Amino acid sequence: MISIRPGRAAAPAQAPAPRRAPLPTHHDEPVLDLVVPVFNEEKDLEPNVRRLHTHLRDTFPYPFRITIADNASTDGTARISAQLAQDIAEVTSLRLPVKGRGRALRAAWSGSRAPVLAYLDVDLSTGLAALLPLVAPLISGHSDLAIGTRLASGARVVRGPKREVISRCYNTLLHWTLAVGFSDAQCGFKAVRREAAERLLPLVRDEEWFFDTELLVLAERAGLRIHEVPVDWVDDPDSSVDILATALADLRGIARMRRTLAATGPRARRPRTTA
Repeated sequence: MISIRPGRAAAPAQAPAPRRAPLPTHHDEPVLDLVVPVFNEEKDLEPNVRRLHTHLRDTFPYPFRITIADNASTDGTARISAQLAQDIAEVTSLRLPVKGRGRALRAAWSGSRAPVLAYLDVDLSTGLAALLPLVAPLISGHSDLAIGTRLASGARVVRGPKREVISRCYNTLLHWTLAVGFSDAQCGFKAVRREAAERLLPLVRDEEWFFDTELLVLAERAGLRIHEVPVDWVDDPDSSVDILATALADLRGIARMRRTLAATGPRARRPRTTA
């Protein structure tokens, strides 16, 4: 079980995680299970999953699987997901009866035996060229988790000023309140080695949008290595995400984590790595 440690310590409570052994890749089972969480995405689901599959087929050197995790959609998403799974051997579909992105990721990752678990948003706002750089450090054993970042040097981002300000304010708030070292908690582009996920998921309480932040905070407090990949990002103007409701939920999540972490010992330190 991971020991979760809060606050800034004069000395680390535990040493940063050592580099892992490289993952085995010379077999027929998927090395990567890439989850696409969706809710009422009947318009974008088929073309974007087919585009994603083509990219992986042409550029990813190991076996892979794409898992469509349907968050209790009420439109034609479930039907399209099932058809894609029937048409494409590397695609599978999972339908959840209750909405929640974190819940969908937990269910898909917990049920997978792939050594690398990842997810990206169905709108493909993140440039797919960053996918191999995201996953490679986990396969090599360099890192335990990897995240896309829109806020580090080298990232190229196209989005409106409202979303830009909210994103920067949120990540700055995380630095002030939880003393995190990662730069972008909310980018919908992350990967984790399965053994790290198996240790972290039982500790993550949130089932919705704060899931990402909580996972990263717990990983960092445990001294796990988090690799950052600057990404190209073009915001989806048709996104259905309620920015205000999500922001309020995130603030509640931060307050909860501060209370939880304040009740335990000093944090571990971990090396910050950037592509």
